[in-house]
Amino acid sequence: MHSPKTAAGEPAPLYAGPSGERSQPGTADCPLPITGTAERPSSTAAGMSPGAKAPLVGIARLAAFSPRAETRRNSDGRPEYFVLPVKSILNRCDSNRVPFEWTINPYRGCEFGCKYCYARYTHEYMKIDGGAFESKIFVKKDAAALLARDVSQKYAFDAPEAEHIAIGTATDPYQPAELEYGVTRACLEELARSDGMSISITTKSNQILRDVDLLRRIAERSSLSLNITITTLRTRLARMLEPRAPRPDLRLDAVKRLREEGLPVGVSAAPLLPGITDRDGEVEEVARAAKDAGAQWFWSGVLFLMPSSAKQFLPFIHEKFPRLARQYERWYTRNGYAPEEYRRKISQRIARVKKELGFGDRPFEEIRRRPAPCAQLSLGLTAMPGPAEVSTLWAMG
Repeated sequence: MHSPKTAAGEPAPLYAGPSGERSQPGTADCPLPITGTAERPSSTAAGMSPGAKAPLVGIARLAAFSPRAETRRNSDGRPEYFVLPVKSILNRCDSNRVPFEWTINPYRGCEFGCKYCYARYTHEYMKIDGGAFESKIFVKKDAAALLARDVSQKYAFDAPEAEHIAIGTATDPYQPAELEYGVTRACLEELARSDGMSISITTKSNQILRDVDLLRRIAERSSLSLNITITTLRTRLARMLEPRAPRPDLRLDAVKRLREEGLPVGVSAAPLLPGITDRDGEVEEVARAAKDAGAQWFWSGVLFLMPSSAKQFLPFIHEKFPRLARQYERWYTRNGYAPEEYRRKISQRIARVKKELGFGDRPFEEIRRRPAPCAQLSLGLTAMPGPAEVSTLWAMG
């Protein structure tokens, strides 16, 4: 792993282990005070326009002065990587419509580039267009050291029911950046040190198999559930919808191998895309393949589009699925939901599939969770869908 350089020329580690030193003032963790407006840097900052002037506050300020992260990748299509000096890794969720109290997202942005991804809005908080969600990836710095502090100060081990930590709610924790920067593994190493926690991971990547050793250790000491997202078994369609995510068959193999290790695993077929992945028998095929691979639970939910996502997804529909363009415009331009009747039918369909194939409930559904707050340097959802789409949001890491 490479360490980027701060303005002072000293190495700024992307994460530090539990015994590593915390970053000191003057490094990228503590940018110099800014008053009024400031010129945004061009070559070392997160792709801001040279000479552009605007007030910089909060996460936008941090992002604007985030130094580039060194990378071994040299392909023309590689993303730009930046080191984001966050102040926290474990972040509270304040919506009573999600089944978890805490989130961990090791990165901001996701190279998989899923056309429907709801989390594009998180880049807009940094004054970066949502279209750059897959091309400008922010690596959270000092993850393990921050998480150790966060767990000791924030996590309620003595609560009547262990508060749940969901990893991968807004970006995939096993996107290609993880191979180079290892932030997800650093977080898992820290979580493996504690007893009595409740943890889930959601990913589209078979790279999760790399961490089987840590996952087994966590499962021995805490409640753990793993969720692999497979929206379609059609490889060409998957490549179109999720350009840089691993193939569906590789994800199914990951389900099988994780189950062989004795780990609890389920499959998400979310989001279900009207007119694209909802044809007769398709979601049923995904469910049967998941069952054959050993998945213990299965769920799906209809596409939910926030404005920043619609700006990217609707032109894609016009280009690739022109016959559906009018329907999508009618359904999604006024709000982020498909019609209620359609969502109800899909919900009934999924319930029928689960019953026929004998899937159990997701682990968190067996436990009543009490609501709590979300702050991830403004990464929390600002607009939440209805209950029918909650599982969709959780699966789109």
